[in-house]
Amino acid sequence: MTQTARTAGHLGLDGEEVPDAYFVRLDATRFRSTLHSQGAWNDHEQHMGAASGLLAHALEANHPREDMVAVRFSYDILGLIPGGEIEVTTRVVRPGRTIELLEAVMSHGGRSCIRLSTWRLARGETAALAGTHREPLPPVAQAPAADMRSRWPGGYIASLEGRSVVGHRPGRAAMWLRAPHAVVAGEESSATARFLTAVDAANGIAVRVAPHEAAFPNVDLGVHLLREPVSGWVGLDTDVSFTAQGTGLTSSALHDEAGYLGQVAQALTVRPFPAT
Repeated sequence: MTQTARTAGHLGLDGEEVPDAYFVRLDATRFRSTLHSQGAWNDHEQHMGAASGLLAHALEANHPREDMVAVRFSYDILGLIPGGEIEVTTRVVRPGRTIELLEAVMSHGGRSCIRLSTWRLARGETAALAGTHREPLPPVAQAPAADMRSRWPGGYIASLEGRSVVGHRPGRAAMWLRAPHAVVAGEESSATARFLTAVDAANGIAVRVAPHEAAFPNVDLGVHLLREPVSGWVGLDTDVSFTAQGTGLTSSALHDEAGYLGQVAQALTVRPFPAT
């Protein structure tokens, strides 16, 4: 297989066999997206969900710390996220014994497209203080199957498993979602990286208008976690608001199968399509 054929576009877009993964590794820093990571707005771009999981996976692989837990993942989307060959570089911005800040950057053809900033905190023993007033979502097993493909195109959305908790109405819904494929082919990923692979889909479960009426992509993804997830099932209790000035906000309470887990927010740029 030539270098051009190996790295141009999503693996599988031209009929190639697609591995059971969102990315394949090419070397220490380079990866290739598969059709499972394909975006919903354009066939040739990646969905932020798949990319989110890859960046978290790269941080954990390059800078392991079993004595720490990651509590915040702040992603800035710097432009379109192309499919095909991408590079991921990581670094420790602020090393520390009890608090540590890390960064991962995804780039394509020398242009940065996503920047992730992650805080990790030292583990401690606080069982006597633990508690939350947040009620858990109904269990996954009790929620009926739901399919997002009727509303959204793209390989990433097609890859997701869904269960409906609160039926969709404009700007409001709750669902369980799972991204079932490996983040990187042949590599073990943490529950956190697998969980983050599905979180960005929050912006698609409670849409206020149909995707053919307006574009409303998020320009960031801010995730705060109380603890490490226990599985890949992501519970999203989501609200979407649009303003009259072309902006919007998707905000979700996050759950896993053990209960309330944290919050996620996505700032939106809202762009109505011209009437035809």
